[in-house]
Amino acid sequence: MYSLTRRPAETTGHQMYCFNSIPIPTTKQTQTNLTQVYSAAASFVPKLTTKVLSYLNANPDDTILDIGCGDGHLTHIIHHSLASPSRITGLDASPSMITSARKSYPSIPFLVQDCTNLADYISAHPTTTTTRGAYTKVFSNAAMHWILAAPDTRAAFFSNVHALLAPGGKFVFEMGGAGNVAEVHATAMAALRAHGVGLADARAASPWFFPSDVWMRNALAEAGFVVEKVETECRPTQLTQMNDEGSGGLEGWIKLMCADYIAVVDETKRADVVQWMMEVLEPVMKREDESWWIGYVRLRGVARKGI
Repeated sequence: MYSLTRRPAETTGHQMYCFNSIPIPTTKQTQTNLTQVYSAAASFVPKLTTKVLSYLNANPDDTILDIGCGDGHLTHIIHHSLASPSRITGLDASPSMITSARKSYPSIPFLVQDCTNLADYISAHPTTTTTRGAYTKVFSNAAMHWILAAPDTRAAFFSNVHALLAPGGKFVFEMGGAGNVAEVHATAMAALRAHGVGLADARAASPWFFPSDVWMRNALAEAGFVVEKVETECRPTQLTQMNDEGSGGLEGWIKLMCADYIAVVDETKRADVVQWMMEVLEPVMKREDESWWIGYVRLRGVARKGI
């Protein structure tokens, strides 16, 4: 998972481009309870990682960088395959997520870092293991669709990941692919249009980039990678249950993941936008047994740096 791109920055109120997988509203309460909010609305994200972890195939001698580590849960799982906790480092743009990760897993190094600008990460740690060519593997789960949202950051991101890898090292990732959450994506734009937002502004509000496998292969190759595998998987996923605080279920998912869309309208209209989206999505996402399912499309890849 990852909390990143175009979400409001927690400390400044400005836009920030690297978090661990979700945009965050800037209220003090949400900043404080981000881990709990994420768990209520999207706890399934780190659980559905069996395939991408098998591609990572972490072994004791690996040194791994986890880009968009969020609360560190998946980083912690990976570290059990390594010789020591110090052989994996987690990066996330969300200070609250990193604080939570450090508290839960104090033996693992976690750093606040804008992952759209990994060049800063490389230059900021010249005397540590975060120098160029230090990692045998770079990993990212459910984060890159936020990180790559701005077109002008994409080439540099792949180039910097390539630079961080040792010769022969691998970049292993999973993110949203073309068609991911299409029903929500379309409904969010329609909701803005219904509430007086122009089409261009509604489109520009999207915080995501869901590329095709063809686009990804080309981007990796242009950065110098040898592409071993790029694949897509349609994976309908059941949402969590709504809780008493309104942070679970479809409503919680929309408030968390669609925060950039919702922020476009006046604050007095935001609850109406959420309700409008839920009413439109209900016949599409709600099943006979009252469960709610979202149309995830996952894009996974394995790319190698030449020797």
